[in-house]
Amino acid sequence: MATKKIESLKDIKSATAETEVKTTRKSVKDKQGRSYATGKRKDAVARVWIMPGKGNITINSKSIDEYFARPVLKMVINQPFAITNRENEFDVICTVKGGGLSGQAGAIKHGISKALNEYEPELRTILKQAGFLTRDDRVVERKKYGKAKARRSYQFSKR
Repeated sequence: MATKKIESLKDIKSATAETEVKTTRKSVKDKQGRSYATGKRKDAVARVWIMPGKGNITINSKSIDEYFARPVLKMVINQPFAITNRENEFDVICTVKGGGLSGQAGAIKHGISKALNEYEPELRTILKQAGFLTRDDRVVERKKYGKAKARRSYQFSKR
């Protein structure tokens, strides 16, 4: 009787292994064919929509050239498209608040990566290996009382 139970458990395991279906992610798009994601970096928060287009990037109703003067920040924003070979295939519209320019560029990059993952789920492995889907949680440490800065003490005077 015990051997029949073991055999039946083996049969169940083999049957479930055969009928196991790979779970595939579906792309998430709204009625206009856009994908949305929120990106964060330091104190900056970016709301990002991507849609098929010619590669136009609009940030707070301004073009990328008007908003970010430094070429390094433009390169940071375009990294997700470059690594996935999707340059000039998507239009990006985003609103960004808080932080400085560097943090805002990082937030937009994080948002674009997450939105690309929503639009084309098969790009997830490429974006994940590059580290673009992980939120960089480093933030500025707060100032403590009795200290000049976060950790810096006032100069000690012996006399």
